Amino acid sequence: MAAACPLGQAAETVAVQLLGFLWFVSVTTGPWGAAAAGGEEPLKCEDLKVGQYICKGPKINDATQEPVNCTNYTAHAPCFPAPNITCKDFSGNETHFTGNEVGFFKPISCRNVNGYSYKVAVALSLFLGWLGADRFYLGYPALGLLKFCTVGFCGIGSLIDFILISMQIVGPSDGSSYIIDYYGTRLIRLSITNETFRKTQLYP
Repeated sequence: MAAACPLGQAAETVAVQLLGFLWFVSVTTGPWGAAAAGGEEPLKCEDLKVGQYICKGPKINDATQEPVNCTNYTAHAPCFPAPNITCKDFSGNETHFTGNEVGFFKPISCRNVNGYSYKVAVALSLFLGWLGADRFYLGYPALGLLKFCTVGFCGIGSLIDFILISMQIVGPSDGSSYIIDYYGTRLIRLSITNETFRKTQLYP
């Protein structure tokens, strides 16, 4: 009986070691082990938080005053992740950035222009609006001829057109936008539809 005790202790030690080994294998090969070993999907650069990247302004076309890569009312500005940040770039490659590499391209809105200058339209409306030159320039020949024959509707139509063109309410007849300096006096028309999100009003 005295000789059986060491054998029992040895068997118990082997069983404990075997259980420990099985636990280690299950942890390292399971979902927790994959996460600990870096099995998570790397962060995409476009998912970085504000302050972890900086975006440069787009390159502007001198003729159109719109971004050179404007397509379907959308252009893309290059964004640079901050130094010592690792993320997936626009090519899908995991990269450790130093602050000089492009991580992703941020979409920005742009406009469709077709050669109609805002400055020219305002000048024509101010000085030659009574002859209908502004309407001829913007592609409204019928209204231009009517203004010409009535001397700008006795001056009243010329004043109204000057206000409408200056506020960019009246634009080119083809639906395009005026050519305005990219960082100039652009007006953004806001509208509310049934799809507009409306914040719930809280009353005291």
